[in-house]
Amino acid sequence: MLPPRCASCQRVGAALCASCVQALVWVEEPICPQCGQPQEETAVCNRCRRRPLSLHIRAALRFRATLPETIHQFKYYKKFGLASHLADLMVRAWPQWAMPVDWVLPIPLHAERRRERGYNQSALLAHHLAAQLGLPMTEKALRRVRPTQVQARLTAEERLHNVQGAFSAEPNVAGRRILLVDDVCTTGSTLEAAAQTLLGAGALSVAAYCLARA
Repeated sequence: MLPPRCASCQRVGAALCASCVQALVWVEEPICPQCGQPQEETAVCNRCRRRPLSLHIRAALRFRATLPETIHQFKYYKKFGLASHLADLMVRAWPQWAMPVDWVLPIPLHAERRRERGYNQSALLAHHLAAQLGLPMTEKALRRVRPTQVQARLTAEERLHNVQGAFSAEPNVAGRRILLVDDVCTTGSTLEAAAQTLLGAGALSVAAYCLARA
């Protein structure tokens, strides 16, 4: 069996080497208190003033330095072993952003996309995160009911329309405080669409925690 190589720099010895971990940039205050976007002061950002979100979003790391390549390898090249390492980074940052949670739910992939990829990277993160934090987690309460385009290829406005009506929630989310987990937050459109669906099904509150903030 070959020794592991770092997903970012390809150095032999670890799935994510100490040097690449050291280079990661953590999300720190000041941030927008709504969407969690890092900025120069703690105030609601212009985007959230124009279009308020129905949830609060937080993330562990900035989408820069060694992280983009690591996530790319994790997401598209079946680097399953990275899930626990990346979730551990989320656990490390969690005390700064901790919020009340009854259920952890990963952002789901549509069945067609999941068959193509073979796994849901957000579910892998959510499983490890929930286990480390001692929180209940389920993949059955939220489903993606129609296929959507890859968000990374779209403008902010196109992202909003792309995910409208894309999700369905089970009735048992009613009265629960939901924490959504995803790998990367860019505009928050996917998280917002999922949150609106959950709130419409009776969820008490919805927040989101992501590995990275673009």
